[in-house]
Amino acid sequence: MQSKILILRFPAESSQKPLVCNLARNFELTFNILHAQILPRREGLMVLELSGNRESFRQGLAYLEGEGIDVQNAGQEITRDESRCTHCGACTAVCPTGALHVLRPTMEVAFDQEKCSICEICILTCPTRAMCIKATKTEKFFE
Repeated sequence: MQSKILILRFPAESSQKPLVCNLARNFELTFNILHAQILPRREGLMVLELSGNRESFRQGLAYLEGEGIDVQNAGQEITRDESRCTHCGACTAVCPTGALHVLRPTMEVAFDQEKCSICEICILTCPTRAMCIKATKTEKFFE
């Protein structure tokens, strides 16, 4: 059994297909959706943890790629440049996992990297560009 966090980027024409459901049903893979932003007839993004045996994993990934889904291993992490952060709180309003939150009573913004789903919304929202994406050791899907 293996488990990986994957980033799926959906083209607009695939946004209404039950692709993740099919992964579970047809390939006996289990999933945990960590973040999803998918709208009808628009490009979408999903971060999910996918688990299953090696062969099912290979078949499931081949299925996704055959459907036009860009699949990436989450070989990256979000970091914060403390020298640029002004603790404005803009990132806390958009963080879907609570990884970015305000500490009371100091009103400083805290970042809990363990809770981060790598959705990248904070990078787009941060007015001072304190939030950054950092490449980590790239892992192969099958080790």
